[in-house]
Amino acid sequence: MRVYVNGRPVELLPGMTVKHALIQAGLLEEVAKGRKTYDEYGNEVGLDGAVSDGMKIIVK
Repeated sequence: MRVYVNGRPVELLPGMTVKHALIQAGLLEEVAKGRKTYDEYGNEVGLDGAVSDGMKIIVK
């Protein structure tokens, strides 16, 4: 499945989480430093949250 992290496409397998998407995008360290993750609607999402095909994740 394909999700987008800060506009960049990331390929994931079914069952993977937001954390896996951030690892693939190289942004997990930014979240560890205090940045937050949000979905395309501005809702904060946790690292253990489920992802779905086409989901957009934003790190701010």
